[in-house]
Amino acid sequence: MRKLILFILVTCAFISTSVAQKPDKLSSNQIYEKVQKLNFLGSALYIAAHPDDENTRLIAYLSNNVKARTAYLSLTRGDGGQNLIGPEIREQLGVIRTQELLAARRVDGGEQLFSRANDFGYSKHPDETFDIWNEDEVLSDVVWAIRKFKPDVIINRFDHRTPGRTHGHHTASAMLSMEAFDLAGDKNAYASQLKTYDAWQPTRLFFNTSWWFYGSREKFEKADKSNMLNFDIGVYYPLKGLSNNELASIASSQHLCQGFGRLTSRGTQQEYVEFLKGDFPKDKSNIFSGIDTTWNRVKGGKAIGNILNTIEKNFDFVNPSSHLPKLMEAYGMIQKLEDEHWKTIKLAEIETIIQACAGLYLEASAISPSATPRSDIKINIEALNRSNTAIKLKTITATSDNKTTTKNIDLLPNKRENISLEANLATDEYSAPYWLFEKGTLGMYNVADQQLRGLPETPRPAILKFNLEIAGKPITITKPVIYRYSKPDKGELYQPFEILPEVTADFKDKVLIFSTKDAKEIPVTVKAGKDNIDGYVSIKHPYSWKVYPEKQKVTIAQKGDEVTLMFTVIPPATQSEGILTPEVFIGNKKYTQALSEIEYDHIPKQSVLLPSETKVVRLNIQKGGQYIGYIQGAGDAIPESLRQIGYDVEIIDPASIDAESLQKYDAVVVGIRAYNTVDELKFKQKYILDYVKNGGNVIVQYNTNRRVKVDPSEIAPYNLQLSRDRVTDENAKVTVIAKDHSLVNFPNKIEAKDFDDWVQERGLYFPNSWAPEFTPILSMNDKGETEKKGSLLVAKYGKGNYIYTGLSFFRELPAGVPGAYKLFTNMISIGKSEIVTKPQLKN
Repeated sequence: MRKLILFILVTCAFISTSVAQKPDKLSSNQIYEKVQKLNFLGSALYIAAHPDDENTRLIAYLSNNVKARTAYLSLTRGDGGQNLIGPEIREQLGVIRTQELLAARRVDGGEQLFSRANDFGYSKHPDETFDIWNEDEVLSDVVWAIRKFKPDVIINRFDHRTPGRTHGHHTASAMLSMEAFDLAGDKNAYASQLKTYDAWQPTRLFFNTSWWFYGSREKFEKADKSNMLNFDIGVYYPLKGLSNNELASIASSQHLCQGFGRLTSRGTQQEYVEFLKGDFPKDKSNIFSGIDTTWNRVKGGKAIGNILNTIEKNFDFVNPSSHLPKLMEAYGMIQKLEDEHWKTIKLAEIETIIQACAGLYLEASAISPSATPRSDIKINIEALNRSNTAIKLKTITATSDNKTTTKNIDLLPNKRENISLEANLATDEYSAPYWLFEKGTLGMYNVADQQLRGLPETPRPAILKFNLEIAGKPITITKPVIYRYSKPDKGELYQPFEILPEVTADFKDKVLIFSTKDAKEIPVTVKAGKDNIDGYVSIKHPYSWKVYPEKQKVTIAQKGDEVTLMFTVIPPATQSEGILTPEVFIGNKKYTQALSEIEYDHIPKQSVLLPSETKVVRLNIQKGGQYIGYIQGAGDAIPESLRQIGYDVEIIDPASIDAESLQKYDAVVVGIRAYNTVDELKFKQKYILDYVKNGGNVIVQYNTNRRVKVDPSEIAPYNLQLSRDRVTDENAKVTVIAKDHSLVNFPNKIEAKDFDDWVQERGLYFPNSWAPEFTPILSMNDKGETEKKGSLLVAKYGKGNYIYTGLSFFRELPAGVPGAYKLFTNMISIGKSEIVTKPQLKN
């Protein structure tokens, strides 16, 4: 019995994990499509490695044309990439990409799953990937996903047979899928999972191939396709007014932080899947061929199918509520099914349909967007029956404290009922992203609770169960508590209701660089999660560092208000690194977390809790030049990092660049991927090169060799060919090959130890060919590869110096890597004869 209850609770969370967004208000067309889906009992699982790897065309086709329950298992949340829309990186970027995947699934009709694997950055080979991931643990997560979702069909995005030809994560995802296909049905494999889910053997496994994997369209046309299925995924959906490929383009365009906004496409388009394992389908145009996907699949399902198929065949688009009596009859029959898997899935689906047919509007909105554990919350409920069917609201139960309120209200046609109630948040858990609760490793998130593993987000902390009678029969509909509000310039808005700490604290900067022995005043901002905060704040610090005062009183009267306290931090005389952590003491509790809020229009607002800490680095560094101009690209924190060591950095508006505007700077730094993302640079590049020619220093950070806004031949003053060369091992040996060059000698001597403790990678998209005017400074390579000399190139041009670097300074400086600061300072200082000891602003 315990196994059965746990199955129902977890599967409900899995199916209904909700984001607080504007509620769906289904049209008759949409209701009919859901009825069609209700009558299909088949599932497909698509497996790949990252957000944006999924083929939205195929997911949309399976979900909307075939009507299959379809999910995408992304092994990672994409933490290791770049962010084209904002400053968030690493964990916060993973939160954004998680939400973008969910946004894509809301468009293409799929569901979303994950493993605990962490996207640690680019990997050249699955062997390296498995060295960093815990291979057995990630495999167990794939098996868990299969047993939980129970797919009839699995489709791999990548080829398991081609290690080393693409991203190591890609190939690893396919290799793990191949293995999990067999293990999921083995009762001796990961036996502890069977306490919740039974073993499950999928029917067949495919690889979603295309001409791309064959190298060209011509080669693919000649390939043997006897082992492949293909179908036209360009089908048109009259009920939507969209073709499948249009729908897919809209879905993939949700990946905005990766620059995936794109034009929609239409027309016939063939999709291919190569058979790998299981039973080969007899019909090569039907991926579910030979699998019973009707209601006859489950014991007792035939009678249900008779009712629901009749509703589908005779659907009343003008008055969908006419189907409510039969829908309620089918609902009662589904409740009695022995097959708990399909029972849970189909109950959730038919509940949505019944609610939509009745025009039943149920909303539970808290009066505040957040509350603290164990607190009481006030909830405003709106209940409205917009049909002529008899509906009675009997009771409302809050799952947070299991308190039931009896109402026995007849919901009369189109008469709104406004109800207020209180519920207690009887939990000590927070509702922030669960995979960030505990510190993980480079390759894995730490998620101890097996029931949370794979969920796209933390289950909503407050749920109301509305117990109703519709057409005289009982039904329970669940709704998450949300927060609804309005803004004059945006109108009605929705966001998730969250459980957050009583108080959070954070530093302004995540890294503090002390380039001298002078003390710094450090602000600590304390934010109240409830009214009447009264306590004190201290800073935990390394032994060799000093912080004054030892503690400060903090009092905040109103929830949401902030107080900033100033502490003095004194570094040691010698080079040192450490961590500062603010500790807020309220009563007998200590709080050490920072709250960050992520807000973009295309995803729900996110509240992220992470350990509050800042890295402090006492760095013996010297620098030449003082006044830096920075041209921003795809987004990075290098300007802030340079300010940390005393540079005056001004952000340059590309539109303002002309023959005179750059002359005031000691150096101009071009941000990452600027030539990929900033259209204006195609008109301004000549002024940048003229600035170099007249004696300036320009440092250009990495760009990709695709979608370059500026003519590639004009990025540098001499020939420079960008490539996909990269060194992904952050510990790869680095050799200085231009030992006498000023870049490694002035004003700081660069030594082997300066490449210690780099993070994620050495660098990426190095040039692989350059004119003789360039001098390569460094050599490095990943294991088993030839040396790469294009990571740092410098050329004299006229009176100035042009530097191109693919080294990942955008990761290293924000991470407080001392050697990266020294090398970047040397690049700025090239050609300078004096060391700056005091800031001197130029006019």
